Amino acid sequence: MEFFRIRKDIPFMKHALVFNVISLITFLLAVFFLATKGLHFSVEFTGGTLMEVSYAEPPALEKIREAMAKEGYQDAQVQNFGSARDVLIRLPNREGMETGKVSDKVLASLSTLDGPKAELRRVEFVGPQVGKELASDGAMALLLVIGGIVLYLAMRFEWRFAVSAIIANLHDVIIILGFFALFQWEFSLPVLAATLAVLGYSVNESVVVFDRVRETFRKKRGLTTPQVLDHAITSTISRTIITHGSTQMMVLSMLLFGGETLYYFSLALTIGICFGIYSSVLVASPLVMWLGVSREQFMQVKKDKEEAVV
Repeated sequence: MEFFRIRKDIPFMKHALVFNVISLITFLLAVFFLATKGLHFSVEFTGGTLMEVSYAEPPALEKIREAMAKEGYQDAQVQNFGSARDVLIRLPNREGMETGKVSDKVLASLSTLDGPKAELRRVEFVGPQVGKELASDGAMALLLVIGGIVLYLAMRFEWRFAVSAIIANLHDVIIILGFFALFQWEFSLPVLAATLAVLGYSVNESVVVFDRVRETFRKKRGLTTPQVLDHAITSTISRTIITHGSTQMMVLSMLLFGGETLYYFSLALTIGICFGIYSSVLVASPLVMWLGVSREQFMQVKKDKEEAVV
């Protein structure tokens, strides 16, 4: 399926150096903000108090957030849990205050609000040690995803494609983290999940372009390597617009109408998808070219397979 077909290949590789300089500057800025400001971790990583309260009627979450802010919990997370009448409240640690006192203070504050009264269902304390374990597990998950992507691409294509794709995809991850560090947006488990999803989403675009590169090398013998890459990118532009456009519409709907619970999750996806298109097409492809990909590598693979069959 295609919206349109471009008859003449666009010379992307002619501007490959410009694309990669822009990418390098953005990457270095993201690293700088991560190093100087760091990430603003949520309660899951830093530890805190988790409370579940229930109401006879669905409450106004915004009023609950305002009440928590008045108590000094500007970073409190308030969201529905299970149903519109059940509310989950996450509060960061406060030195010198026990969990029981925190819950009593929160309930007292909620009791001053108009409307239905809150009934405490459960209260839990997440210690800093648990947060450290979650952070280390998240980092391990990220490394496993990266290793799996490199192995898959190396087996399906060639090591040059694997190296280029993982550099481009790590570029996306670092830029997402850089945005969260620059604006001090809250980095939570859903945001970590969005970051891992972006890795897989970006590599899908790289695979589509790389597959077209391999196909063009085998079918069109009169083209140079830059021309092959230009043809592969140009011929997949329509598919890219359809795929990424439909996905971005869904993510934007979550960003605009999903409320505070889905806000940072969808924001991370939005940043990742936008930069994922750029890096998968305009960063990974030039890297493949500079690493020395050529038609002979694919023809040799094909020849080896034919000799093995004989």
